[in-house]
Amino acid sequence: MAAAGAEPGITADGSDDAFQLFYSEVKQIEKRDSVLTPKQQIERLTRPGSSYFNLNPFEVLQLDPEVTDDEIKKRFRQLSILVHPDKNQDDSERAQKAFEAVDKAYKLLLDSEQKKRAIDVIHAGKEYIEHTMKEKKKQLKKEGKSTIVEEDDPEMFRQAVYKQTMKLFAELEIKRKEREAKEMHERKRQREEEIEAQEKAKREREWNKNFEVPHPSKRKQGIEAELFL
Repeated sequence: MAAAGAEPGITADGSDDAFQLFYSEVKQIEKRDSVLTPKQQIERLTRPGSSYFNLNPFEVLQLDPEVTDDEIKKRFRQLSILVHPDKNQDDSERAQKAFEAVDKAYKLLLDSEQKKRAIDVIHAGKEYIEHTMKEKKKQLKKEGKSTIVEEDDPEMFRQAVYKQTMKLFAELEIKRKEREAKEMHERKRQREEEIEAQEKAKREREWNKNFEVPHPSKRKQGIEAELFL
């Protein structure tokens, strides 16, 4: 299943070629310039599939999970100035999208509960890769082979953690959207039932009004009136 908000062709398991291309290109840009120019930041935050990668607020702001709130605020100011539409009028549409991504990530990390959830996801991704490495090494040792795995390389390890973390964020987003859709459907169903009940009550009132049986005294008055006609 494609991740919520992801571009077509990019899957939640992070195995798509588009991911590899995006990851390598972004990392190459980051190596060339750790700060990045406005153009590069806009490109990073709006490339095809970026909504998929932007689920990780720390990745959006290019921060480590251990940063303080002051560092988050400082980084937000830097990035928001770089990608602000007013500063990039020649590319204002993409700049607006980039600015919104930065603003969303910043607000999320200001929420202590949301920040903790994001950190938990990142830690879970790292723990999963470490566990996978141990299992691989155990199997290789059992087979009498070298226990060196590709994730022993620091860059390969970072990439593996990045992919797994991205997958976890995507899965959470999918579940959130499914839950949101379910809740919306339930609210719609309840509203339809309320409208139906209101219409039924209205029809009953109209029926009672049109076919109301007169009170005995009123019937007597009606008969007497007819006799005098």
